[in-house]
Amino acid sequence: MATRNIALRLKYDGSRYHGWQVQKNEITVAQTMEEALAKVCGHEVKLTGCGRTDAGVHALRYCANFKTDCRIPIDRFPLAVNTRLPGDIAVVEAVEAPEDFNAIGSCIKKEYIYKILNSPIRDPFLDKRVCFYPQRLDMEQMKAAAKSFEGTHDFKAVRSLGTETKTTVRTIYWCNAEKEGDIITVSICADGFLYNMCRAIVGTLVYASYGKLRPEDIPELLEIGDRRLTGPTMPPQGLYLNRVWYDEPVGQMFLK
Repeated sequence: MATRNIALRLKYDGSRYHGWQVQKNEITVAQTMEEALAKVCGHEVKLTGCGRTDAGVHALRYCANFKTDCRIPIDRFPLAVNTRLPGDIAVVEAVEAPEDFNAIGSCIKKEYIYKILNSPIRDPFLDKRVCFYPQRLDMEQMKAAAKSFEGTHDFKAVRSLGTETKTTVRTIYWCNAEKEGDIITVSICADGFLYNMCRAIVGTLVYASYGKLRPEDIPELLEIGDRRLTGPTMPPQGLYLNRVWYDEPVGQMFLK
């Protein structure tokens, strides 16, 4: 029986999970997904995700793939898996992927967004879904600082020590900061991200917003590459994996 390579589009609230990656003693999104898929497929499943979201981080669009011999029709997978998942994870769509497709290796680029509730009063309904930041932030300074991160740079100045990578050079296609009501949304799209890179960039934007550093200093700080000179790593609950890009046929799932 031929092995199928199935790609899934899913979304999840990461509040009660210790990130995506399977771990020995902590509940994770991947572990929860693999247990549900094993019940549907009738065999142990090894799931490959498009990235390692940390504890408390969410995903609005996430891609994962797995190999299986089970013959369930592709359009039945989302409902079949969702009946075995908790309410904070949902499979939105499934597609038959090429044999060599890999959710992380085949990903062309990703966009993360970070949400800040910039208000003196917290909102209980946004708890664990935004970063509550009561001190007023200067949007013009944040926007200027965001633009300074665009382009191809060595981003070790905004990277926490963690997973080793061959290079710390990445390309940021856009970095924007917008405000609607009391919610500030920072959007960062890149060909890849280093450990805690998004949260450190947002922390640097926050520092720029009240004068701890100047937006025009950022290129030099990236050049120096010293993590201690840039902004803090912001809390995880404001971070969402928002969009991912792939070639067809998997890419079609993420156009919506």
